[in-house]
Amino acid sequence: MEIAQPSRRKAQWKKNSLPYLYLLPAFLIMGVITFYPLIYQIIISFTNFESKDLLLGLKSPDLEFIGAKNYIDIFTAALPVENFNFFRVLEFNVWWALSNVMLHVPAGVFIATLLNTEGLWFKRLYRAFYVLPVVVPPLVVATVWTNIFDERYGAMNQLLANIGTYLGHVGPVYIRWFEDVKPPIPGFLPGAPLTLAYYAMMVANFWLGWPFMSVVATGALQSIPKDLYEAASIDGATGNQQFWNITVPLLRPAMIPAAVYGFTLSFNLFNFVFFMTGGGPARSTELLVTFAYNLVRNLRWYGVAAAFAVIIFGVALIVFLITNRITRATQGSEA
Repeated sequence: MEIAQPSRRKAQWKKNSLPYLYLLPAFLIMGVITFYPLIYQIIISFTNFESKDLLLGLKSPDLEFIGAKNYIDIFTAALPVENFNFFRVLEFNVWWALSNVMLHVPAGVFIATLLNTEGLWFKRLYRAFYVLPVVVPPLVVATVWTNIFDERYGAMNQLLANIGTYLGHVGPVYIRWFEDVKPPIPGFLPGAPLTLAYYAMMVANFWLGWPFMSVVATGALQSIPKDLYEAASIDGATGNQQFWNITVPLLRPAMIPAAVYGFTLSFNLFNFVFFMTGGGPARSTELLVTFAYNLVRNLRWYGVAAAFAVIIFGVALIVFLITNRITRATQGSEA
């Protein structure tokens, strides 16, 4: 019995350690490409790291530990950068992500519901078409839509000119979508006025974002048993009642995580915003990630940019925890 007990413990230890052995390669890779850069970034965020320190890194003799100065300068708008206010950028960033989700999710569910109609011809063809924006790189989308909103030759201004002709207004339309700093709806977002560039970005990102929500909604719709609708019809429920009492509740477990993912994606949508507006005009469409990139690209302030990135991580984590708490998006994975 005394010999068998250590053998049993050894076998139990091997059984318990086997999952960690399988995960070890992933942990090593994550440590090199994720955790090490993250820790390094946190360290240099408390220094005056600049281009002169790139060669020797943390061993550079010119590198100075300055404590929380970078963070204080960011929060108090003390950085010598024109038109920068952290809380204005943060307010716009949150509203940008939230407004995109509020448009993408209902549109995706609506179109998926229409294409799920019994007896509709060419369903697969329609679904193939609306998946196309998902596979197009955001850089390409930003470039195409920038041309569409061009002041003189863009298709959007030409469309508005044609509509104006039918309404009795003859003449070209020259709307300066990316240069006009005057918000079309004054006071709508007091801390971060929304210029025309914001609305142009919203139109472009709507084209890019709703297909993903439609894909998620389509999969969820096809998993709903048809017996529920048949039973509801027998009980005299109208199509509208069936939608709100059967479809919507059963779509919620799929659409809420998709909405949280969409919010996070829009919150850090660097390439789309950077290549479409560059944060302009007058930083009115600047996101936190685009500003952090500009600190490195234009000013070479690596320490300040690192502090900014840490702040972005903290904001994104807080937003995720709040949305996860409200929506319970990961509740099923906690068991």
